[in-house]
Amino acid sequence: MAKVLLIEDDTSVAQALMLGLRRLDHEVEHLPDGNRDLLEPVRRNEILVLDLGLPGRDGFDICRTVAAQHELPILVLTARSDDIDVVASLEAGADDYVTKPVSPRVLDARIKALLRRAARAGEEPVTQPRAVSRIGDLEVDEDTMEVRRSGAVLDLTPTELRMMVVFARNANRVLSRDELFERVWGSDFRGDSRVVDTTMQRLRAKVEADPRNPSCLLTVRGFGYRLSPGRGPQPT
Repeated sequence: MAKVLLIEDDTSVAQALMLGLRRLDHEVEHLPDGNRDLLEPVRRNEILVLDLGLPGRDGFDICRTVAAQHELPILVLTARSDDIDVVASLEAGADDYVTKPVSPRVLDARIKALLRRAARAGEEPVTQPRAVSRIGDLEVDEDTMEVRRSGAVLDLTPTELRMMVVFARNANRVLSRDELFERVWGSDFRGDSRVVDTTMQRLRAKVEADPRNPSCLLTVRGFGYRLSPGRGPQPT
């Protein structure tokens, strides 16, 4: 059983999902939009199920705000199935997505999968500080989960941060799209590896001095991506 915060403006959809999830032993708190203080509702619940097409404050803005300030998983519920909207929601901080219409049982399975993933992450023992990895003038700090350029913190999304950590832990190795997909998004995610290329484009725009001619995050045609050889991270 999970405590679920559902933000959905369509009354009939919300009622059907609440009824189905409650029959599956979940507690569900419903809000019809995000035009209010979400601090307490977010604190009371274990997972956020968020519709993107909300009146007023849109779902992307809510997703970014909640992901930046809280640790609960975010499952996006949307009628949009285009890759660009799916990727945009993930880059805004969502952990997974489902497209409407969705049955309560499918939603239940996704909720349980996200909570299992969150539980595994919370059980990792912290025995010593993690390394700060350096790539040219970049630093990947796993303790603070920050990427810095010349000491200034870059504004990366959670997905972009996870990708930089994966690269930092695999200096100079070629990582295939499927491998990056598995390590960054996880086996519970129901998308496909095409999101890797879109995320790489956005990451390069923030990390590279010249995104059109990257010197750090390189494409290895036919294989995947790697950090630039000779400039790989050096643990401090």
